[in-house]
Amino acid sequence: MDLYQRLGIKRGATEAEIKKAYRSLAKQLHPDRNKDNPKANERFSQITHAYDLLSDKDKRAKYDRGEIDEDGNPKYANFGGGSGGGPRPGGSPFGGGPPPGGGFDTAQAADLSDLFEGLFGGAQPGGGGRAGGGSPFGRRSPPPPQKGADVAYRLKVSFVDAATLKPQRATLSGGKTFDLKLPNGVEDGTKIRLGGQGQDGSGGKGDAIVQIEIAPHPFYTRDGTTVRLTLPVTLPEAVLGAKVKVPTPDGPVMLSIPKGANSGKVMRLKERGFTDKSGKRGDVLVILAIDLPAGNTALEAFATEWTGGGNPRASLGV
Repeated sequence: MDLYQRLGIKRGATEAEIKKAYRSLAKQLHPDRNKDNPKANERFSQITHAYDLLSDKDKRAKYDRGEIDEDGNPKYANFGGGSGGGPRPGGSPFGGGPPPGGGFDTAQAADLSDLFEGLFGGAQPGGGGRAGGGSPFGRRSPPPPQKGADVAYRLKVSFVDAATLKPQRATLSGGKTFDLKLPNGVEDGTKIRLGGQGQDGSGGKGDAIVQIEIAPHPFYTRDGTTVRLTLPVTLPEAVLGAKVKVPTPDGPVMLSIPKGANSGKVMRLKERGFTDKSGKRGDVLVILAIDLPAGNTALEAFATEWTGGGNPRASLGV
């Protein structure tokens, strides 16, 4: 069932309707009332998770747009709850050293204490609440089951692999190996969530969160979805025109250099750059740079005798 069906409501329900539906179901399914009914406890965990996600405006909007699934995971990276063992303490198999401490949040259930106070009569500020304090069933309501902690990893990806979205082989600390699909729009710092691959908890396993680190390239640079390349050409190739081989993330291609090309001329190779989130691919921009050999006597003699060219700096006012 989707999250709305779990709570017995329709899509488009108001915040008040979501809260009311959860209150009603929580009264029926709460563990205090169903100590010997594991199915009721499982349903209680499910409705609590549904309320947690739908009561968060940002997560609910993403869920309604189909960007995340019922577990709150991005759909492109939902590998489900695998059977790999829990992670061991120590270094990350991707980045060398322990998982980074910053930038990753441990998974926590929603803070529903305000609901349980009202539902089951917990102590109120100032001494209010039911006589004797605590739950009407004899003790204070326990918190909902907690998922295990998330585990953070870093995975270095080559510039070319990121541009071509080449799947990456990733091994988690528990020993389980994945072919990790890079998402459209991948950037340095993109995080991919692997559901159920974190630490154990009473409410189920946490997740593995893989942060992508795109390695720099010796001659490509990135500008959004565009890849830039400075291409050296010889003087004869620039003056007379030529067909030359040009590297791209997808492999080399032939490029026609027009006659009389100057350094700085930009030529475009379509749809060989990075992919945006919609799946549209950018271009490779090739910037020509005339490479003049040093100490070439024939070229020096030609330049000495050549009187053409005029003043190429006239447009600069000098």
